[in-house]
Amino acid sequence: MKFKQSALLGTAALWYAAIFSGSISAQEIDLSDPEAIADYANFTNPLELNAEESLSNSMGQVTNVNQLRDVAPTDWAYEALRSLVDRYGCIVGYPNQTYRGSQPLTRYEFAAGLNSCLNQIERLIAANSGASGADLETIERLSQEFAAELASLGGRVDEVESRTALLEDNAFSFTTKLVGEATFQLAEAYGDDVDTELVFTDKIRLQLVSSFTGQDKLFTRLTAGNIDNSFQDEIGTREGRFAHDGPAGNNVVIDRLHYSFPVGEKLNVTAMAVLGAHHFYAETFNTGLNTGGGGTGALTRFGERNPIYRQGIGRSTAGVGAKYTFNDFVEISAGYIAPSAANPTEENGLFNGSFSALGQVTVKPIESLKVGVTYVRSYDNDAAIADDGSFRPAFLFGGTGTNAGNLRDVGVAGVPVATDTFGAQFEFDITEKFSIRGWGSYTDANIINAGGDNDGSATIWNYAAAVVFSDLVKEGSLAALIVGAEPYLTAINANGDDDDEVVVNDVPIHLEALYKYPLNDNISITPGFIWLLAPNQNQDNEDVYIGTVRTTFTF
Repeated sequence: MKFKQSALLGTAALWYAAIFSGSISAQEIDLSDPEAIADYANFTNPLELNAEESLSNSMGQVTNVNQLRDVAPTDWAYEALRSLVDRYGCIVGYPNQTYRGSQPLTRYEFAAGLNSCLNQIERLIAANSGASGADLETIERLSQEFAAELASLGGRVDEVESRTALLEDNAFSFTTKLVGEATFQLAEAYGDDVDTELVFTDKIRLQLVSSFTGQDKLFTRLTAGNIDNSFQDEIGTREGRFAHDGPAGNNVVIDRLHYSFPVGEKLNVTAMAVLGAHHFYAETFNTGLNTGGGGTGALTRFGERNPIYRQGIGRSTAGVGAKYTFNDFVEISAGYIAPSAANPTEENGLFNGSFSALGQVTVKPIESLKVGVTYVRSYDNDAAIADDGSFRPAFLFGGTGTNAGNLRDVGVAGVPVATDTFGAQFEFDITEKFSIRGWGSYTDANIINAGGDNDGSATIWNYAAAVVFSDLVKEGSLAALIVGAEPYLTAINANGDDDDEVVVNDVPIHLEALYKYPLNDNISITPGFIWLLAPNQNQDNEDVYIGTVRTTFTF
């Protein structure tokens, strides 16, 4: 039995050695000489490929050598290959019906491929229709040559099988992966007009990512925390709100329920039942800093991305978005979300209430540069607005900007508002470790029937530039400096009387600096500083300073 097994291994080794390399001519190897074949098996120019991957990509058993498009009768190994197929029927090819005989292989790949023939050959020998006497003589000699590789391969297979069994016994789900993030933060705001204390806050996210086809993803996320709206109430403006703020009271809520799936090869669709937002399906041009309200990117909401993507965002918002990739250079994105989509009352619902619709074109002229132009149409009807006019779910810039920039305290209350917002943004990775980004957007607001028969109007701007350094001091680190102006009002004619109201429109400068230092693959510490100059777009207001140290655990 020992001789039979050795014979099987050696025969397979002979065949694989004769077939796998077309780079050696027929004159360089004598197929009838076992010693020459053994020397060939020691060929020292292997291609570093994964044997398991190579075999898993095969198209299946070949029953006729003519099925292989890249094997011709003039090839030096043609007869050996034809004999192997005809006599033993254990050769496989790639899905495109090629054999790739000129592709070098490692000794471990050689041993892995050899295993694929053993069962077939053993059946043939057991039926007394196996290898000839000459083959058996060659087998005995070659089996000794590859004994170490075959023994190692067997050990690796046993280890893989053991680990697979362990995973199967303990797996939560074969279709679902759990992704978690816990953020602890120390922070305090300073300023002559600011009275706050040092706070210690938290936010936790547990997200289940399920796939049913291997290409689709179902996101179900649970979130809890006590960070609320950062220091908004204390400093009197939405400027400087932390990126990961929002939850309060450490109550657990489902704050994301999305399903993303491909339609063909170029179109991807995202259906959003909870927390619909444009940044979930459209490019936002701020890699590493935009983490969707997480604790590993920018410190603030404004530093994460252009506020144009925040229009319409809310926990109750639902809708759909899509991205179509034409090629490596151009892609388009489009989406529609509604903050009152689940409300069946009059002037609400998916299509009869407030909404935000986005269209975007992204161009990548070179691998390191991407540029985009974006348009968002938003509308808030009077049913979505509180009595004091303080809540506009579609128009609100997602907790960024001055009060006036969100049309608060400027004579606009209890009336519908429609907006057209135009944006442009870019990301240029100058090197692998240094990148510059920038964005700007202009909003034209139509204040419908404000105080009379005539519509009013308002204009709002925001813009920023960022420099980002990756792997600074330590691999995995991220340093960034962001300077810009959060959404602020530059002009308003609230009553539609062709006479603009006088508003203070000093530029509210936002300056943010941070350095994320990874302690290991799962824990990072991010000290940072935020400086708000002319908060609420008024230079007479004292500057606000916010210091923070954020610790994030990911798993």
